[in-house]
Amino acid sequence: MTKEKIIELLNHALELEHGAYVQYLSHAEIVEGINAEPIIARLKEIADDEKKHQDEFRTLIGALGGVPSMKIAETHPAKSIEEILEVNLKDEKVAVDTYRKILDALKQEKGPGYYDHLLEHEVRHILMEEQEHITELELLQGTQGSSY
Repeated sequence: MTKEKIIELLNHALELEHGAYVQYLSHAEIVEGINAEPIIARLKEIADDEKKHQDEFRTLIGALGGVPSMKIAETHPAKSIEEILEVNLKDEKVAVDTYRKILDALKQEKGPGYYDHLLEHEVRHILMEEQEHITELELLQGTQGSSY
């Protein structure tokens, strides 16, 4: 795998984070109901995490000599709390799969100049945070039957 391919994978990840950030903030504005505030707060907190991930991916891409993408991955509208949780959960799983592929690619490519442990560490850290988002969204889905 070439340095350019790794930059391409990281740019795809950056585009996913751009989309996730916009989507979470948009969804937070349409949540309604008697107990909406905790969901709104959590969606905004996750959006903040996604913004940090954007910054981290941009830094990694730049460190490799690449140009960070300004594109945004496809976003998914939703109207109800259930739909919001469902589409964001699906998108988080796509992100986790994508970041696992990046880690696999980095493990295979240990050439000088663009592979190092810092790069792998940063991607692994973002992956773990995305896995936490999945758990949180699943827990919120579980509360839907009784509270919302």
